[in-house]
Amino acid sequence: MKKAKPAPVPPEFAATHAALRKVLDPFAKKKGMTVAKDGPGEFLVLAPPNAKYPQYPKGLWFVCTRVGKAYVSFHLMPIYRCPDLAKLISPALRKRMQGKSCFNFKTPDPPLFKELSALTQAAWERWNKEGLV
Repeated sequence: MKKAKPAPVPPEFAATHAALRKVLDPFAKKKGMTVAKDGPGEFLVLAPPNAKYPQYPKGLWFVCTRVGKAYVSFHLMPIYRCPDLAKLISPALRKRMQGKSCFNFKTPDPPLFKELSALTQAAWERWNKEGLV
């Protein structure tokens, strides 16, 4: 049985993924962080392995962007582990939220991406303070 070819990515999704990836790039370069996936449809940054979480020997998911069928997702896992970070999310960005730590976009949104960058920085600082990065 032949595997079906994936549907082509809409150009606006590719542009959205590329813009969200720019938000992630500074965190991928921070000491101890690891790029676990870097492909055309996914970019995943892991925090270093931590003795508090031995069940994650490769490290904790920190942030990821992924192209899906209906939208491009931005997953910021520190919001899940530190729910008080959600207080920093504006109503406009909250409208893009699905679940506890995922934001969905169909097209680039520079003001919200700037906010995501600041939120990701706050999350990194929090995890750094707690010894997770």
